[in-house]
Amino acid sequence: QVQLVESGGGLVQAGGSLRLSCAAPGRTFSRYPMGWFRQAPGKERAFVVTISWSGSTYYTDSVKGRFAISRDNAKKTVSLQMNSLKPEDTAVYYCATCRSLMLSDCYDSTAYNYWGRGTQVTVSS
Repeated sequence: QVQLVESGGGLVQAGGSLRLSCAAPGRTFSRYPMGWFRQAPGKERAFVVTISWSGSTYYTDSVKGRFAISRDNAKKTVSLQMNSLKPEDTAVYYCATCRSLMLSDCYDSTAYNYWGRGTQVTVSS
């Protein structure tokens, strides 16, 4: 079964930074958009950001200006640089592959077909 692998989570103080990475096996890292989602305790999984093959991006409002997604198509990796972290950013972060080529379809988790197991990000106040 194809699976993405996230890394880079951890514990950080508010205002700090973390960089998450996602490695995607060959068949999953095609020309489709990739995305990051997060799930806080007691809440539903929520969209964070998505990036197209060519580098177009779309962020949820709460992370704009603080988070930056990038992808290396040659290395088949996607990264999420998270700066100015807040306690409300605490969650398990998941990367995933969107099944649609249209970036506008990739704001909802139902549009994604391959997922990683997640990495925990904890921001202390």
